[in-house]
Amino acid sequence: MDATALRALQAPLKQKYRDNPDSARIGARAEVVLDLSQIAARLPGDALRVAGLHQAAGGTGRHACSADMLLEALAACAGVTLMAVATSLGCELAGGRVVAEGVWDARGTLGVDKAAPVGMQDINISFYLEGNLDEPTQQRLIQLTERYCVVLATLRHPPAISVSVHVPSSPQT
Repeated sequence: MDATALRALQAPLKQKYRDNPDSARIGARAEVVLDLSQIAARLPGDALRVAGLHQAAGGTGRHACSADMLLEALAACAGVTLMAVATSLGCELAGGRVVAEGVWDARGTLGVDKAAPVGMQDINISFYLEGNLDEPTQQRLIQLTERYCVVLATLRHPPAISVSVHVPSSPQT
């Protein structure tokens, strides 16, 4: 896709969002089915994907780790955003890779040390770009990718999160 095709594709959407800002609020949803026999969560979709405990927390290593899936979402979002920005700017991006890496402390996750953090720490994103891209163009691509990547922005500016529990009522006997 070239810049002209991308602009043509996005122009009516941008106008719609200018005219009706509420229409720009796009819902996102993820759902898993609990598999108690494996302490795993099956993700719906065309390809069977199951998240389970990481080996450092007692898992078998056969299932995807949720922390890895978070990094996959970050790398995927940054990659798609980078390609859209490069296309929009008419850059000569020929290919490349985006690698997201992070560290988490199993002591916190397993409750071994109450002072150890729970959650991903020290996340790094590396861009390995191919093409005829001078240094100012590379910097502009990364600057705009950081600005417009939804997952990166969410991690940098965490949203308010609420938790609710729903348990079906049991029949009265």
